[in-house]
Amino acid sequence: MSKNNLYLAFACCLFSIIGFSQSKKSNIIGHVLDQNQVPLYGATVIIKETNNGVITDNNGLFKFIGNYDGLYTIEVSFLGYKTLHKTITINRGNTKTVSFILEESNTQLSEIIITGKSKLQKVKEKAFNVTVVDAKKLHNTTLDIGHALGKVSGVRIRESGGVGSKMNFSLNGFRGNQVRFFIDGIPMDNMGSSFQLNNIPINLAERIEVYKGVVPVGLGSDALGGAVNIITNTYKKSHLDASYSYGSFNTHRSYVNAIYVSNKGFIAQMNAFQNYSDNNYEIKVDVADINTGKYYPNKTVKRFHDTYHNESVIFNLGFVNKSFADQLLFGITLGKNYKEIQTGARQASVFGAWNRRGNIIMPSIKYKKDDFILKNLDVKFNASYNLGAEKNIDTINRRYNWFGNYKEYNTPGGERSYSLYKYKNNNGLATANANYKINKHHNLALSSTLNTFNRKGVNELNPDSDIYQQPKKTLKNITGLGHDFKSSNWNTSLFIKQYFQKNTYAHAYNPTGGYGDVAYINKTNTFNFLGYGFAVTYFLHDNLQLKGSYEKTYRLPESNELFGDIINLEGNINLKPESSNNYNLGLSYWGNFNKIHQFSFSSNLFYRDAKDFIRPRLNKNQVMQVMDNLGSVTNLGIESEIRYTYNQNLSLGLNATYQDLRNNTKYDEGQTTVSVVYKDRIPNMPYLYGNGDINYAFLNLGNRKQELSIGYNLLYVHAFYLYWPSLGSDKLDISEQISHDLNFTYKFNKKVQFTLECRNITNSMLYDNFSLQKPGRSFSGKIRYVFF
Repeated sequence: MSKNNLYLAFACCLFSIIGFSQSKKSNIIGHVLDQNQVPLYGATVIIKETNNGVITDNNGLFKFIGNYDGLYTIEVSFLGYKTLHKTITINRGNTKTVSFILEESNTQLSEIIITGKSKLQKVKEKAFNVTVVDAKKLHNTTLDIGHALGKVSGVRIRESGGVGSKMNFSLNGFRGNQVRFFIDGIPMDNMGSSFQLNNIPINLAERIEVYKGVVPVGLGSDALGGAVNIITNTYKKSHLDASYSYGSFNTHRSYVNAIYVSNKGFIAQMNAFQNYSDNNYEIKVDVADINTGKYYPNKTVKRFHDTYHNESVIFNLGFVNKSFADQLLFGITLGKNYKEIQTGARQASVFGAWNRRGNIIMPSIKYKKDDFILKNLDVKFNASYNLGAEKNIDTINRRYNWFGNYKEYNTPGGERSYSLYKYKNNNGLATANANYKINKHHNLALSSTLNTFNRKGVNELNPDSDIYQQPKKTLKNITGLGHDFKSSNWNTSLFIKQYFQKNTYAHAYNPTGGYGDVAYINKTNTFNFLGYGFAVTYFLHDNLQLKGSYEKTYRLPESNELFGDIINLEGNINLKPESSNNYNLGLSYWGNFNKIHQFSFSSNLFYRDAKDFIRPRLNKNQVMQVMDNLGSVTNLGIESEIRYTYNQNLSLGLNATYQDLRNNTKYDEGQTTVSVVYKDRIPNMPYLYGNGDINYAFLNLGNRKQELSIGYNLLYVHAFYLYWPSLGSDKLDISEQISHDLNFTYKFNKKVQFTLECRNITNSMLYDNFSLQKPGRSFSGKIRYVFF
């Protein structure tokens, strides 16, 4: 049996025996009061033996649901009160009730933090080089997930324009598909153009984990330079909130989050959001009159064909905390988008009628069970299939200039390709994860991820053309096995990963030698590689952590890189997988002083040695991008971040990243002389950048429930080359960029919040990709209401 058939058999077997796992749940419930019998909201409750923790609700209540059996010590802590411990005995399948009455104390804040660490802190303390974004603190902003990540050290968010434009994510010098994205540990590979980072509202997330370099086995994918895991909001009781924002360039964004949780474990979830923008911001560009050819240099014009909108909704129905499953959800993701194409890969190309439409119809299933058949064996299984379609519409034979003027031609044609091409990518995804806790020190993890891609389409303007009938298929499977060891002050993770890919495509040739005679023959190529690595961390002190990691990893070419995206990316079926040796060494410190001062510092030194590095370049006529291999690329860099908070009022932070990506390819293919660009810095890639932020909150205003927060953000990008330095003059093509943002948030109460934002206050000219200009100064307002 082949490896892929074995995987499918394992997945089917896993799913088929879900109903046979009948472990009985045990409940530990209780409440926490002060000496006056007043419920304490926000107290930390931890089961010492499992290190599981929860926070008490408005009534001081807490609840643990699991497979508890035996003696357990429960610890309760709250700022300004003495920490209290109680030992209980519980039998599996029973419910244990316990109450705590806390006494006031002068215990230092640092002591309390050590006994009850937040989820964010626990993630940060992993052996992997990981940064955690607390998304809840950003729920009142108009940020999408992409721009929220742009504030993380080592991260650069690069866009080709405004709302809905193509976004490129860069992490420590690796970009695009070299960094993988997940939602709740599930890859986002098959979600299509309707579901991208820069159109997903930040409100969807509870926190975001950014793994730099080495990626845990549980995130089963072929990440070359890191991974981003978006953890969505989870509620243990029914909840409903909604928000709406309006801003410059006629931009509208809205979001609704609704969840119903019954006492019997039935759950229904809905997340819905939409984005709309005219994107008619001003740019500076050279323009030629469409009729006379008269030249107008450095002219200020508005983008006139860049409207974007998308609408998406995610439904899930199922059960939680049942004997047959901790979670069993049947879901569907629905969405559609419309995007007008204003430019090509360079701003010199301008279009006025070309557009693209797409939709997503993706059913899914999610299953999770702790103590599956065996005690301490936890399993997860997820599967989805995208039935959505994309449509490229380029049917009007016109030539536009930046004034919006055009010449129309009587012959059939389009602005670029004369296409009415509708296609489905038929993306399938299945993931299976198993974790077995041998004892309190050792844990084994096994994961497997299967991706399928099969593009099928037809050009309605030329339905009989053979070229649209040719196969474009990929099959990819990533399997990982890992071992974790944990002790009181250090832990390690060792792992291996198997990378497999099979691509099926058509090769065109001339069978007779006659002009225009074209025939096709089907071909396949297969890749099979073994990767490995480790991560280790040691606590020099309770608040001082040292980390180190190494990974030999591979990244298999994506379907869009192989077959193109029909718009601005040309396919390259000859792409080879890229590989990298990733090294990381980091140091972190965090501390609390006199209860009200909190300080943290982290710094990470990284080195990447990549082979067959996949990077974008302009195609021969410089109107589209194409992905190509570069033999050897090295990257040595450092990133650092420092943060300080005072009481609950003041928060400020600063991060900076320096990365030195160099072309280490000494000889071009087929050449014996040293390449002219050998040792050159990789072009069109910022190498020095950073962010800063200051926030101050005025608390207890009005009726003492209101709050005003004022925030400032700074973005800095040092000047960098657009082309190879050795092939041009000494002048930098893209100058230094500085952007300032301001935001004001007023919380009327726990239900109603209003935010006003101004981005790029000084109206600076900002660029990301091949000098494509981004929006200038913009304003927006957002209102959010929490119903319950």
